[in-house]
Amino acid sequence: MKVLISILIGLLVVGCATPDSNVTEKSTDRPITIRVAAFNVEFGRNAPPEAIGRMFKSYNLDIIGFNEVPDGDWTARAGKALGMQYSYVGKISSANHKDKYKSILSRTPLEVTAEYDLSAERRRSWNPASVVKAVTKIDGVAVAIYSLHICRSTDSHSTGHAYRLANEVLPKEKTDRVMVVGDFNNNMGDVAMKMLVASGLRPTWKDLKIDISKEFTYNALKPEQSNSGVIDHIFYNTGSRASTRDGGIIELKKPLSDHKPVWAEITFPGDLKRVKQPK
Repeated sequence: MKVLISILIGLLVVGCATPDSNVTEKSTDRPITIRVAAFNVEFGRNAPPEAIGRMFKSYNLDIIGFNEVPDGDWTARAGKALGMQYSYVGKISSANHKDKYKSILSRTPLEVTAEYDLSAERRRSWNPASVVKAVTKIDGVAVAIYSLHICRSTDSHSTGHAYRLANEVLPKEKTDRVMVVGDFNNNMGDVAMKMLVASGLRPTWKDLKIDISKEFTYNALKPEQSNSGVIDHIFYNTGSRASTRDGGIIELKKPLSDHKPVWAEITFPGDLKRVKQPK
């Protein structure tokens, strides 16, 4: 009888172990690779979500940040074409225009979702603007993804959408691994982008050594005209000690939007304490 009781107690102790803690502990022994994309779909007027899903299929993505996306099931329909069943769509439409929401599509469940209003009263600025956020676990490790659509702000250090993101939203993020993607309406080197870099974000272009001064992501539908350069970007937080292994601008023979999609493969070390921060 005593033997039986001892066995039962032992089984109960094992049964009380938290499965998530075991997964997370194992994941720290190896890097976590995440394939992410960002795409401004111009309220879906140039292609149905299924076509956009098929376009992304060969990239085997884990997460996509969409902007200027229609409300409703548009994002979920793109996900169905990709086998990505988890999505979150914000409630703030850029500049109060129809179907200019921000959304996140994920291959793994979204555990936390939120939307932050980034509106700022300043000259030459449209409002409202926002960024949506979701936290998911990949290989048992939590990752926060932000998908945004903000206004160009090249001349201000103390106001604007990028300022509010860098100074009011991101400092409150407690997840160790963070990615920020979307249509920034700013080129690298602009005041707004320098502010984001100074706040602890690193553009994937830097790791990839791509000279984006010779490229553009807008306007894909009118390549013969003067363009806006590269205004769609993917960042990760430098505190994560991550690095970009692959990625770039997706060039399509037949554009599916006025923006070109961008993507990146980012590797986050499992143990952040053992890896030096990138220069």
